[in-house]
Amino acid sequence: MLRMTAALLAAIVIACAAVPPAVAEETGLAGIHEQRREGSRICMSSHFHYGSSSGQPARKAAEAAAARDWAGFTALEYGLAWASYNLAGSKGMKCSQEGRNWACQAEARPCKRYRRR
Repeated sequence: MLRMTAALLAAIVIACAAVPPAVAEETGLAGIHEQRREGSRICMSSHFHYGSSSGQPARKAAEAAAARDWAGFTALEYGLAWASYNLAGSKGMKCSQEGRNWACQAEARPCKRYRRR
């Protein structure tokens, strides 16, 4: 049984190493949403993702943390190719201050760079 498990594990490692980088950058789930070309990007037409932050010492830090949270969830769901908040469409950021701490909520449509084939 141990030999079979080791062989299976080795086969999985070899198979994962053979996956091309472009495939590894996407999960395949992005295809369930309508997409359109917007300049040099492909964007989800109407599907938004959200990210948030709290307890940050400055507004700029809270905005950056909310954008990272947005990107982290987007990468998990669709892959790294879709996870750039800078490339995202219809971006919105709402922030508030409570005492000395800042909190922000980010929203945006995931986009990725358009690549001709």
